[in-house]
Amino acid sequence: MLRFLFDEPPREATGCLEETLRLMEEFGSLVSKRIAAGQDADHRLRKYEIWTLGLRSALDELEQSSYAASHYKQKIRIVSVQQMSPEERMNYSRYVYYDKNGFIRVFSLLDKLGTLLNELLDMRTEKLKAHFSYFTVLRNMRERKAHPELTWKLNDVKEKYKEATNRLRKRRNTEIHYMNSEMHDDLIQSHRMYGEEAKLENIEQQAIDLSDGVTLAMESMRLSFQYGCKLMRN
Repeated sequence: MLRFLFDEPPREATGCLEETLRLMEEFGSLVSKRIAAGQDADHRLRKYEIWTLGLRSALDELEQSSYAASHYKQKIRIVSVQQMSPEERMNYSRYVYYDKNGFIRVFSLLDKLGTLLNELLDMRTEKLKAHFSYFTVLRNMRERKAHPELTWKLNDVKEKYKEATNRLRKRRNTEIHYMNSEMHDDLIQSHRMYGEEAKLENIEQQAIDLSDGVTLAMESMRLSFQYGCKLMRN
């Protein structure tokens, strides 16, 4: 979708992305077969079908945002916005836009996955917390020792990217509840070096964190739909 911005052909999915998309398609196909066979009296399978399509779109949007952010990041050479030319400032603004879009979408996608898992695995997390996140569902799975074949794999992925996730969550919360995350960085600098020219936020670390967040989301989806396919086959 966004490759045209860089005069590139449409994306060809490879690696973990390709496998995740394949498993989602397989899961959707298995669900559709059950629906066609009249096994959806309570319409839960139809919800799984629609949620899977939504997750596929969300994954595509996340990958595209991350890809665009990484490209615009490569165009940033100046360490201060004040020193940038109009073209450089435009590239920085585009980087901020897609980076922000990316780290918000990491949690949005995971929470959509949490909604599907909660229903698919009958976890009833809403009884513990009305508005729950993916991480609440995963904690519920751990505490109940439910579906251990999936739970501990998901937990290992969560722990692997824990530090990056915490930084992304802090930026997401700042962006949504407080102020623009890049301006928050400026505010911190103004307290530390009042009167001096503010430097750019650490975009190298931001890029690593977003990449880790995308991997966390993608790998969590791959494992979840792999397990979901097993459930549908049985």
